[in-house]
Amino acid sequence: MARMTAAEAAVHVLSKEGIEVAFGVPGAAINPFYAALRQVGGIDHILARHVEGASHMAEGYTRTKAGNIGVCIGTSGPAGTDMITGLYSASADSIPILCITGQAPRARLHKEDFQAVDIQAIAGPVTKWAVTVLEPAQVPRVLQQAFHLMRSSRPGPVLIDLPIDVQMSEIEFDPDTYEPLPAFKPRATRAQAEKAIAMLQEAERPLIVAGGGIFNADASDLLLEFAELTGVPVIPTLMGWGAIPDDHPLMAGMVGLQTSHRYGNATLLASDFVMGIGNRWANRHTGSVETYTRGRTFVHVDIEPTQIGRIFGPDYGIVSDARAALALFIEVARELDAAGRLKRRGRWAEECQERKRTLLRKTHFDNVPVKPQRVYEEMNRVFGRNTRYVSTIGLSQIAGAQFLHVYRPRHWINCGQAGPLGWTIPAALGVRRADPEAEVVALSGDYDFQFMVEELAAGAQFKLPWIHVLVNNSYLGLIRQSQRGFDMDYCVQLAFENINCPEINGYGVDHVSVVEGLGCKALRVTRPEEIAPALEEARRLIAEHRVPVVVEVILERVTNIAMGTDLDGVNEFEALAENVEDAPTSIAYLT
Repeated sequence: MARMTAAEAAVHVLSKEGIEVAFGVPGAAINPFYAALRQVGGIDHILARHVEGASHMAEGYTRTKAGNIGVCIGTSGPAGTDMITGLYSASADSIPILCITGQAPRARLHKEDFQAVDIQAIAGPVTKWAVTVLEPAQVPRVLQQAFHLMRSSRPGPVLIDLPIDVQMSEIEFDPDTYEPLPAFKPRATRAQAEKAIAMLQEAERPLIVAGGGIFNADASDLLLEFAELTGVPVIPTLMGWGAIPDDHPLMAGMVGLQTSHRYGNATLLASDFVMGIGNRWANRHTGSVETYTRGRTFVHVDIEPTQIGRIFGPDYGIVSDARAALALFIEVARELDAAGRLKRRGRWAEECQERKRTLLRKTHFDNVPVKPQRVYEEMNRVFGRNTRYVSTIGLSQIAGAQFLHVYRPRHWINCGQAGPLGWTIPAALGVRRADPEAEVVALSGDYDFQFMVEELAAGAQFKLPWIHVLVNNSYLGLIRQSQRGFDMDYCVQLAFENINCPEINGYGVDHVSVVEGLGCKALRVTRPEEIAPALEEARRLIAEHRVPVVVEVILERVTNIAMGTDLDGVNEFEALAENVEDAPTSIAYLT
């Protein structure tokens, strides 16, 4: 049996579990682990500028490709607490990431040692498992269990805390014969599938709501097959956007209070049956549960038993991995089709398409300063079907989801439930590291951009380029809009006269100088006709320099983006589209 340090055994396990890259920041209490990374080899490392940034890089990496698990590493004390936001974000969206932290020696854990904190207790509520390993011989098996847990049932993050003396202790371990544990996934039964399809058969105006669980199960292909076989239109949630291409005739639009399409909300309200697969009925999707459920029958398929009935009781619930359930649904539906008994949905699908063609928001504004809607119109002109969009929260994300187009699974990468400001830049870096070939386009408002702007330097250092569209109105725009209900505009203005950059006319931070100071490239545009040329120039700069390129668009200070408090009460603050000239890059006019 080979003899090695527990830290070296840990690195061997990571390699055997398929880990090729880690994101982190070294420190005294985790240095033995870094020594093992160097000694064992085989795992690349991206040096973050902030440990929270490392956790979001790991998230972006995981979210990009089925089977990926992002790893983030930090030292003891504040490194672990800094990564709590990333763990919360991953936990909320069912994203498996592994956080490894250093810790004070075991003998000093209770002595208020320097940077010693009970990170196991702190991380527990936002992980599937958080553990401080006290026995060196357990280290490889704790890691094995971590990967098993992250992959099994509802995916999620794990934190492993390693005291420095545990890392340095020698143990017996044979990496050559190590094997990952098989993941456990609950599976629907044939009887459950038959009942769900029988309920679908009874409906006249059915819909499928596809959530992020479709991606976790790598089941987009089966979702599309099931929809096309049954003719049932699909409503993706924000986390499931891309599970069906936006231009597919059965893509019925997104539903919600904010990140939604007018036609999507109208179609949901016209339906009489909803089959939710891998979704959690998030409140910004449903709005009022009474309105959402009234007059409709619901089937809910989810991998987590306690998710069924959490928001409202469905008429029928199935605990299952989405891929396993869809495979059975297709089997049952094919048998009905072969017998000539599968209900046809052509008329209902055409009604949904008619709403998709007509219930549109206007994007073509020539105003200066630029209206945000025009930014997304120009992005649609420039970016193609292989673009991976990355965004987190704010009016920029809400409007982006209303107007951009997504055609492939995992090509809208969004922090859904947690929505931490600053997430976009490090997540985009993780996405780029996971997919070196795709065009990665990040989307931020100015405040999200400023939160973790330092991670642009990591993109420059490690030659991980992406285009970052920065829409700048020098405001906390979403919070300002929500303050309308309190008749105030208070503590949300970011504008000031920058003594070093008078040409930005009081918009505050000179983002171009900041970006260039971090080793990247930046362009600033102030007129709508400049947007598309700037995006094309960003592509050229990436090809030449292999660094992130920021395209800042100076927006009008105040814009209210469509949203409301209920699906039938969304406020449309701007003019609606009346013809193709009003919305020339809407999906209706691109297909």
